[in-house]
Amino acid sequence: MGKVALVTGAGRGIGRGIALALAEREWSLVINYRGNAATASETAGMVREAGGGALVVQADIGSAADRSRLVQAALEQFGRIDLLVNNAGMGPRTRMDILETTEESYDEVMNVNLKGPFFLSQLVARTMLEQLEAGPAGAAPQIINIGSISAYTSSPARGEYCISKAGVGMMTLLFADRLAESGINVVEVRPGIVETDMTSTVKEKYDKLIGDGLTPIRRWGQPEDVGKAVAALAEGLFPFSTGAVLDVDGGFHMHRL
Repeated sequence: MGKVALVTGAGRGIGRGIALALAEREWSLVINYRGNAATASETAGMVREAGGGALVVQADIGSAADRSRLVQAALEQFGRIDLLVNNAGMGPRTRMDILETTEESYDEVMNVNLKGPFFLSQLVARTMLEQLEAGPAGAAPQIINIGSISAYTSSPARGEYCISKAGVGMMTLLFADRLAESGINVVEVRPGIVETDMTSTVKEKYDKLIGDGLTPIRRWGQPEDVGKAVAALAEGLFPFSTGAVLDVDGGFHMHRL
């Protein structure tokens, strides 16, 4: 039986990079998207061209009903889920000083970036445990959470985003601790400054910062950089690692003088 990955927010950006890296290694993909059906369809076509199977499912990760429908669709199509990649995320619709942040913005970002992934991981983990009880098939089950350098880097104009990504770090530890005894590894991949739609509005700012040496590797990260890291984990190249953080940030995390 083939290997099956559910990647949230896979229609574009980092999610698409992850989906394509897995498709190149003959994974079948459940391509989740929230609002842009056209880009999700494009990703599905690219996945199939790369050699993977593809199922496109619209679902808002912040909705319990949508999470349940997403998992059910994956199981109906492929019969199992070997890998969950919690990639879907959003920044605040309007950046504003932390003293002006609204509850509406806070709740929306937290629902998509933290609450949704937490309860989707819970749902998929239960499914993975049932699969393990039924006997070995497919790949060793794993959960990979896509975090951010914003987990530890202050941006007071988008505080709700930073808090949500800090929460993803602890969520990774909690699920890693709980699931290790069952052989399910849980790891956070932590991207840095990656060239996507989300960062397009600050491109000029980061072009200068990167050129001035903000990151030791002086270039923008690309979605395929994150995709390769996820693929290495998914293919079992880190079997003795769980609860870990894999930085994909050009060296941003290093303290330098």
